[in-house]
Amino acid sequence: MRESQLSPDVRQYLIVTGNYWMFTLTDGALRMLVVLHFHQLGYSPLQIALLFLFYEVFGVITNLLGGWLGAHWGLNKTMNIGLCLQVLALSMLLVPASALTPAWVMAAQALSGVAKDLNKMSAKSAIKLLVPEQQQGKLYHWVTLLTGSKNALKGFGFFLGAALLTTLGFKGAVVLMAVVLALVAILSVLLLTKEFGKSSYKPKFTQLFSKSPALNYLSAARLFLFGARDVWFVVALPVYLSATLDWSHEFVGGFLALWVIGYGIVQANAPRITGMNSGQTPDGRTAFLWAMTLAGVPALLAIALLVSSHAALILVSGLLVFGVLFAINSSVHSFLVVSYADSDGVSLDVGFYYMANAMGRLIGTVLSGWLFQTSGLVACLLVSSVFVIVAALLARLLPVHTP
Repeated sequence: MRESQLSPDVRQYLIVTGNYWMFTLTDGALRMLVVLHFHQLGYSPLQIALLFLFYEVFGVITNLLGGWLGAHWGLNKTMNIGLCLQVLALSMLLVPASALTPAWVMAAQALSGVAKDLNKMSAKSAIKLLVPEQQQGKLYHWVTLLTGSKNALKGFGFFLGAALLTTLGFKGAVVLMAVVLALVAILSVLLLTKEFGKSSYKPKFTQLFSKSPALNYLSAARLFLFGARDVWFVVALPVYLSATLDWSHEFVGGFLALWVIGYGIVQANAPRITGMNSGQTPDGRTAFLWAMTLAGVPALLAIALLVSSHAALILVSGLLVFGVLFAINSSVHSFLVVSYADSDGVSLDVGFYYMANAMGRLIGTVLSGWLFQTSGLVACLLVSSVFVIVAALLARLLPVHTP
């Protein structure tokens, strides 16, 4: 289909998606830059985790308020604000080395957290407005395609961050990313003009919290699902690979990049894996069964690390299995929230759900640094398994299709 044949809504959504992709690339690169650079400076795992504390805290706040703002202002404005804030966050990291204190880095990460979740909320909410309510299969495909492609780019961002740190140094990498994203922001302000996503009514501030039992259960399950990933993935794993297994920065970044890229590819193909070809879209039973399948993987990884000396082989193979199963779980959740959301003021429901997602990342990030520093990677993996089981039990409370 030629561009001239696309509807205005679809053209605007493609711009939103392009913005989201570029933002995701820099966000993944920045995270890897911060982890590896400050580990190189001698920061402990817990100190590195705390650098991301405000990133996650403000992600929670932004998802809650961002949905309300999107319903009032339109998703184009929340997207553009997010891009500009990320440029400002990157610029804050260009101060002299003596001024790059933990408090300053945490403040920059806070801005980055606001920016990232404004972008995510805008992109995810827009899909609901483009797919007719009765075409749930099409909605499932669109959601998984967006989510999968985003995570593939985030994975490439990990590799990019490690590579830029080696070739350009910390400041050189930050300058390059800030310039590129500033150009994207300028183009977005010029091209993203349609005010889609505005609610037909002006939602009150008290309507920020979801009143749908299904959305509440799903949001709680999402919190524990992403806490289960980040409790070992965010800080514990890259520091373990670098400090314990003596992997180089490029190798750590490259490996995590390939993992997230593969994770994104699986997400994009989740409809085929979950039986979409038979015409059945996911429901609560689907979310429960896939979560229970995932729950055993981190526990088995922890046991294997205790009884075997082949840590590298165990982690690589275990990560592959975890990545595939986690990607399917995440895709099922992402479809369900968009399916459950109210079309009028969709950003309110999506924002509430991703607030829980950000809360899970926050809990997982802090635990990742603290548990790894005090008890090691095995403890992180065991907590991950418990979190997934809780997510599965919450998913069991979700609606199921009537036969």
